[in-house]
Amino acid sequence: MAKRIGLVSLGCPKNTVDAEIMLRKLVDAGYEIVTETETADIVIVNTCAFIESAKQESIDTILEMGDFKEDGSIKKILVTGCLAERYGDEVQAQMPEVDGVIGIGANADIVAVCDRLLAGEEGVTEFPPKDRLPLCGARELTTPPYTAYLKIAEGCSNNCSYCAIPAIRGPFRSRPLDEVVAEAETIAAKGVKELVLVAQDTSRYGEDLAGKSLLPELLGRLNAVEGLEWIRVLYCYPERITDELLDAIAANDKVCKYLDIPMQHADGAILRAMHRAGDKASLLALVKHIREKVPGVAIRSTFICGFPGETDEAFTTLSEFLNEARLDRVGFFAYSREEGTPAYDLPDQVDAEVAAHRVEVLTEQQNRIADDLLDAAFGATYDVLVEGYDAYTDSYYGRTYMDAPDIDNNVIFTSGYRVDDGDIVPVEMFDKDDGTLIGEAV
Repeated sequence: MAKRIGLVSLGCPKNTVDAEIMLRKLVDAGYEIVTETETADIVIVNTCAFIESAKQESIDTILEMGDFKEDGSIKKILVTGCLAERYGDEVQAQMPEVDGVIGIGANADIVAVCDRLLAGEEGVTEFPPKDRLPLCGARELTTPPYTAYLKIAEGCSNNCSYCAIPAIRGPFRSRPLDEVVAEAETIAAKGVKELVLVAQDTSRYGEDLAGKSLLPELLGRLNAVEGLEWIRVLYCYPERITDELLDAIAANDKVCKYLDIPMQHADGAILRAMHRAGDKASLLALVKHIREKVPGVAIRSTFICGFPGETDEAFTTLSEFLNEARLDRVGFFAYSREEGTPAYDLPDQVDAEVAAHRVEVLTEQQNRIADDLLDAAFGATYDVLVEGYDAYTDSYYGRTYMDAPDIDNNVIFTSGYRVDDGDIVPVEMFDKDDGTLIGEAV
């Protein structure tokens, strides 16, 4: 009987790619993937530890798998990913339901580790150097068949003062250009239509290989890959948005006119304390320039509320920026104080309740802006990537180029002809409901 493996991957799409590489190694070694984790012989919890809420979700998931193990339905639990890399000793010492903990560099040894656990070895731990983490190799895709992520680099060297990722994942290292394109071709041959490029900082891609960003060249190469229809770029840093990159986005028809730019704040003093560049004026100028160079572009960003030293005046600056920039998609987070980061010891820490309240205030403000933007879309026709059908409402749902998977909005629409998941169909918008555009297939 085949050994049954279950895997729960938490956190970002980059973690998803790591999980897919591990799954393929296990499948090639004769393991059987089960979607109901409680029926697995061994469950891998691929954890996240970026902020406090992510750490708590990882711990809760491990405990949930522990309940299944206590009931006798799971034999072994293996913890991988960022929580394991960052707090491996604590996980092993404080969570008796866990049978093994490995750092990200041990992902390459996932088959041997699982074999050892199922053979009865207790307390398996491995923490090799981070740069042993596989960046390439066959993957068992876990996303819908029409969408896949492609990780073009690993680690981060930006060293933002609030972020633990450089300590967890190591310095930034790009994958070779030809290797990335070859993987894209393999993915497209499986029928994937939407390719989402991810890294800690995609706009930095290639700097360590060629002394300059290779992202514009990569977009041109990917635009020629047969079968791909949408190419989406996530996580570009503001100071690395060059005219060359914007020209590549504008010129390549398969590249979504969509930029995810984590600005994090708009007050100059706060940004400097974050070890980031810019201020309200420079960011507004950047937004204006992007829109001039790439007509119709959708700009997404994220912002941190409650960073140490964020005064009422600094918060007002951020609020004013949002009102003037009128960004298309925005996410807000309360500052998470992470041990080992420079910001952890900064003076003037903001009370957690104040930070949470500021998130609520900005969320309500941005919702009003988003509502106005939805009104402006009435009467326009957008291509929509179909993701499913709701029999209760007899309608379909999907995403436009302005919406990244699992992050942004959906579109709900009816159709007088049959459409299937993965189709890209033109939809005319005529209404909205709770932040969602409503339309009809043309």
